[in-house]
Amino acid sequence: KQWYQRRVAITAGIVLYDGSPMLPSATSLFDLTDACKISIFGTSPKWLQVCEEKAMCPRSTHDLSSLRTMLSTGAPLAPHQYDYVYNNIKQDIQLSSITGGTDIISCFASSVAEVPVYRGQLQYRNLGMAVQAFDENGNEVYDSNGELVCTKPFPSMPIYFGNDPDGAKYKKAYFERFEGVWAHGDFLAIDSVTGGLIMNGRSDGTLNPGGVRFGSAEIYNVMDSFSSITDSLCVGQKIKDDERVVL
Repeated sequence: KQWYQRRVAITAGIVLYDGSPMLPSATSLFDLTDACKISIFGTSPKWLQVCEEKAMCPRSTHDLSSLRTMLSTGAPLAPHQYDYVYNNIKQDIQLSSITGGTDIISCFASSVAEVPVYRGQLQYRNLGMAVQAFDENGNEVYDSNGELVCTKPFPSMPIYFGNDPDGAKYKKAYFERFEGVWAHGDFLAIDSVTGGLIMNGRSDGTLNPGGVRFGSAEIYNVMDSFSSITDSLCVGQKIKDDERVVL
């Protein structure tokens, strides 16, 4: 909703699609893009995955000359999906995976028109967002998986919850992991060379077999690369004092 309000503030037209994006045909959203001359297209990795599975190639069947930017959110965008977009949808497009939340009414990281798009990476941290990756001990890490934290207050940060007079629920939700530092509940790695961010799924769904911590998204990224696999589920199963991962 907040994105829609921003667009109205700058007099941009907003196009909403109600219903299955695969009906009345699998090309419905691309048809709509051409018909309405859409320039910024918001979608999800799951929709792009279905398009890829159906071997759709809109760059051959549609004009898409108005389309400049494609935004993706809701889940990490796998590296091979970048290949699909640039090879089959449009080459001269800014593909931007973004991350944030309804609770912060914003994004921690998203698109920057002035820097390159790197395969599998969100382009850069947003203005006003002191985003870092922390290891288990609260140290900044680069080029390895860590917890997404914001080390300083940001303009849209909620300051309390309703019906939480002593702030206990608020503190537990965001500040229990690292004292005084906002932890959002996501895994990420920050590329020390490009400055890009690689999202690795929710940290509150961490798998920890034999003390080796990783997110289920790391497994799903591999599974989704096999066209012969329709769907998969990766869960942890507690066994005495340890855990095994069941796929």
